[in-house]
Amino acid sequence: MEECSANQLRKIIHIDMDCFYAAVEIRDKSYLQNKPVAIGGSSKQRGVICTCNYEARKYGIRSAMPTWQALNKCRDLVLLPVDMDKYKAVSESIHKIFKKYTEIIEPLSLDEAFLDVSNSQLYNGSATLIAKAIREDIYQYEKLNASAGISFNKFLAKIASAWNKPNGQYVIRAEDRDVFIAKLPASKIYGVGRVTSKKLHELGVITCADLQKFSHEALFNLFGKYGSDLYYLARGVDDKTVQTIRTIKSVSVEMTYEKNLSNIDECKGKILDLYEKLLTRLSKNQDNKIAGLFVKLKFVDFSQTTMERKNSVLNIDFFNILLEHALSRKGLHVRLIGIGVKFREYIESPQLEFHFENRPSA
Repeated sequence: MEECSANQLRKIIHIDMDCFYAAVEIRDKSYLQNKPVAIGGSSKQRGVICTCNYEARKYGIRSAMPTWQALNKCRDLVLLPVDMDKYKAVSESIHKIFKKYTEIIEPLSLDEAFLDVSNSQLYNGSATLIAKAIREDIYQYEKLNASAGISFNKFLAKIASAWNKPNGQYVIRAEDRDVFIAKLPASKIYGVGRVTSKKLHELGVITCADLQKFSHEALFNLFGKYGSDLYYLARGVDDKTVQTIRTIKSVSVEMTYEKNLSNIDECKGKILDLYEKLLTRLSKNQDNKIAGLFVKLKFVDFSQTTMERKNSVLNIDFFNILLEHALSRKGLHVRLIGIGVKFREYIESPQLEFHFENRPSA
């Protein structure tokens, strides 16, 4: 396919399935209609919510919330275990629909993807009409709702897809960018999590217009390399292309334990089992060169820490050393341990990690 010329605005669509896991289960189980539904691990096994439908969200339930807390907020909540094989099958079907419209597809997860339709002749080249047709096809073939964002770059397309949720779409045109981005909360920018959001708030930054008052140098000094991203994204500038091949940047395994781990020996006792699981995962990525190892801990107060070191040799003793250093940061019991590796090309980009999860099933 011919590439988009340098002076031609790209046409990017971001498709985001609405409450994907929950929606699939509700579609397949008619008795769940109009009930608060969540997908996640059992409260008896200290599970967390993966996703929930909008009825459940009315009670303040959200993804990553501990299951016991979600059940306290809504006693009528229907909790279902994760059925990953089913969700993967549905996702594959949806991606076949994408291919009817373009071959330039970048999957972000099972329930969202970027599509570049810059050179499509369908619907007279209208990305808005293409997005509408894709959403209609998804509903026709899978009886699931999807939302879409349409813009001239990936960042704004992703922002737009959340603007008219659920089951809607929104367009951000080049001529509307400056007005739109000025009012956008800075917390909506890629990579702005709780810590960065707090720091921005302390600097008096609420909107992207506030962030635009800082020079590139000032943001770099405050946030390092990520400060450069903040500078450009706060202006709606994103030059990243839609990548048809997603490279795995890191692999990890983690486990949330039913009983808190109270000392170093108990924690080390869990490392061996995690290490064996990690080896299994890594057997599928033999072409990637290891550049670093890391250990992640979540404490009983739900705070977490990650200890990372450059190392090209996979060694359980090294994980134990990292574990000791991580534990020394807080004198608290541990509820979750994770271990993993980063691959050579990505050792300096921790914010881009892709982690596999290993949690107790419900």
